[in-house]
Parts: sequence; structure tokens; C-alpha cells
Amino acid sequence: MAKIQKRFVCQSCGSVSHRWQGQCADCSEWNTLVEEASAAATPFQARHNLQGGGRAIAMIGLDAEVELPPRTAFGIAELDRALGGGLVSGSATLIGGDPGIGKSTLLLQAAASLARQGHDVAYVSGEEAADQVRLRARRLGLGDAPVRLASATSTRDILTTMSMGTPPRLLVIDSIQTMHSDLIEGAPGTVSQVRASAQELIRFAKERGTAVVLVGHVTKDGSIAGPRVLEHMVDTVLSFEGERSHQYRILRAIKNRFGGTDEIGVFSMVAEGLVEVTNPSALFLTQRDEGVTGATVFPALEGTRPVLVEIQALVVRVASGATPRRSVVGWDSARLAMILAVLEARCGLSFSTCEVYLNVAGGYRVQDPAADLAVAAALVSALSERPVPADSVAFGEIALSGELRPVAHAPLRLKEAAKLGFERVLLPAAAKAEADEMRVSAFRTLGQFVDHMLGRG
Repeated sequence: MAKIQKRFVCQSCGSVSHRWQGQCADCSEWNTLVEEASAAATPFQARHNLQGGGRAIAMIGLDAEVELPPRTAFGIAELDRALGGGLVSGSATLIGGDPGIGKSTLLLQAAASLARQGHDVAYVSGEEAADQVRLRARRLGLGDAPVRLASATSTRDILTTMSMGTPPRLLVIDSIQTMHSDLIEGAPGTVSQVRASAQELIRFAKERGTAVVLVGHVTKDGSIAGPRVLEHMVDTVLSFEGERSHQYRILRAIKNRFGGTDEIGVFSMVAEGLVEVTNPSALFLTQRDEGVTGATVFPALEGTRPVLVEIQALVVRVASGATPRRSVVGWDSARLAMILAVLEARCGLSFSTCEVYLNVAGGYRVQDPAADLAVAAALVSALSERPVPADSVAFGEIALSGELRPVAHAPLRLKEAAKLGFERVLLPAAAKAEADEMRVSAFRTLGQFVDHMLGRG
């Protein structure tokens, strides 16, 4: 029998409320709410009440003794590092990057490495024919790898094929923007098609234990094309960065449910494909003479990996009345404006009549706030024509008050610098106790640092 629901109707304005109250909320009349019996719940209402009629799901405790999903290493150390130790069964990974950066090359090498370990690997390309993929694999020396290849764009056909027999350990989809689901209308690459196709592929990964890797196109501003929810649906988001004019590539973990974020893997693009770079600091440090001005070495930190990069500055005086340029490559332009303002307001240096050019050598992009002091050292060196000692590194955060603040993981940065032959460090005074292996020049304020650079006292 259908349940009778109570309702209270205002006799003055007809407003309906589910509980009695002294005053009507709509017409503000008192004692006008009268209880009336509502109609019985219809079958339509019963179907749309989500508190019943469903299937009870099994709940387990957080401390339950269950077998955790295994993790499989590719055998490519830099890729495994970015993933947090390898690929987790049943996971969904999204990798994005600029066209021609090497996404398909990296995944083809990873698939071949995993297949040579005896795992079942499937590679489905929606952009190339199978023979084109085989031709590239032969050029990379992977022609003998037992990888199953296919060229398809129908999500239904792909999942039907993968469901036959034992599901593969790894399924690579290149790319998700070319996939098409016949459940909804729309051309491949539209928001609805990308979301629907990715949802079906991720559901297959969770149910069958197959690790799915999706290649994603990027827009002109570098973000992954398609709906933003795509990055929320997957377990890991990797960004493949670099300049095509340079030989190195950086694989950066932006999101990782099974490991740490901001880990990077460094590769070098050669004729035979992507080669691991075990010492990335050597890529971003140029050969400097003692008399070079405007160059400072900064020990950056990417996750748990220290990377030494060279920050270069050039200061050019312009004619009075001209608007000076501020050009930045590899760093935040707003942070450069802040550093210049602090140098002018707190240290008495004038950059208002100078054009300022800042560059991170090798095309590396620095996001670490600890680079403030290294940038200031390069700017002061370029302005005063006084070189920073070639055997020194600098790091520290600059406050608007001119105070130098310590940064995290100073021992890791110093250990990497000492390993590469640097002997002295310029850093905030609060971090002086952490530098016990190198000659230390510690400063409490940016003014003291500038005085040291200019030889004032």
C-alpha cells in the first residue's frame, strides 16, 4: 500500500509546507496552516526515490586483509620514477604534451619493454595505421617486441576485443580525442565523446584489472584538451614537456593517487628514440668561465630530485622616455616584477631605465620559490658587471620586506651541488646550520646580500 504523506496548506495564500508552523512563510499570516492528506505516492515517484529499490553494495573495512593491486615496473627508470615506482593494475593514466614532443614514442618504448618481460600488452592507435606504428617501432629497434597492435576508433569495438579471453596487463589508447562511443551522438573529440569514451575505458580498467594509458592532446596554452573532468576521472596525470628545438624531455607527474606528485623523469631525444638521463643537472648547466656576469646556478627541487639549473640575466640601459621591456623565459614574469620592486625599494638599485631579460638555461621551467635569491643574484651581477663566483650556488625566498627566508629540503640541494663540484653557497641566515659541507655566505636581508655582491663593506 502506498504511503500517505502529510502536508500543510495555508488557507490564505495556498502555500504548501511539509511541517506545521505558526506563521506562513509566504504571506506572513498566523495560524492559517491546515493539515491535508496528500495523494498516495505513485509508482513513478517510487522509482525516483533513490533511498530504496537498489542493490546493496559490499562494504569492507579500511584495515581489511585483502590483496592490494600489484605494481609493475616498466624497466625504464625515469618513467617508473614519475609514476611512483611503476604501473598499478587497474589504474588509468593520462599523458599529455605538445604535438611532436614524443608521447607516442615514449609509450611505444614502454609497451615494448613491458611486453619483453612476458606481459600481454595492447597498443591501439586512432591516429595511425598499424603498419605506420610498426614502421616507427622498427626504426626505434622495437620490431621484435610482442606487442599487439590495432588501429581503431570505436570504443565498443576496442572493449569487445579486449574482453575476449584474458584481459591484457596494459592497454594504450593513442589518443582519447580520436575515440568514439556510439552511446551518444557527436563527432570524436567533442567534450561529450571524450568524457563518455574515457568513462567506459576507465570502467573496463577497474573491473578487469587492466592498466589503461590514455594519450591526451593539449590546447595552445598547454592544458589537456577536452573536459576538465577527464583529469579528475583518471588516477594519474603526466605532462610531457620540453622544446622540440632541444633534445631533452621532462615527464612531470601532476596528479598521482599511487605516489608523490611533482616527480619528474628526464629523457633525451636521439635518433633511436628517448634515452634516460640519469644526471639531469648536466643538461641544464652550461660551461661558464670565471668572468661571466649575470649567471647564477640554482639547485631546484622536483619532488625528491634536486636539479641544478643556470639562471641567466641581461640588463640593458635604454634611452630616457622609452618603456623598458621585461622578458622572461622559464620563470614567472609576475615574480620577476616583484623581485625588481624589492631590489629598488629595499636595496637602492634602479632598474626603471633598463630592459631586463631573464632566461633559465636549456629551456627548463622553474616553479620553485627558492629561486628568488638566485634570480636576484643574476640581476645584480648583470647590473653591476660583477660576476657571481663560478663555484657557488644560491637559493632562498625573498619577502616583500626584503627579508631572506629559508626554503624546504636545503640538505638535498646542497648535497647535489657538492656532488657536482660546487664549493660555496649563498643562502638565508636561518638555513646556515644546514650547510655543513660547503663554504657558506649567509644573509639575513636582501640588502646585506646586495652589499656583499657590490663589495660595500
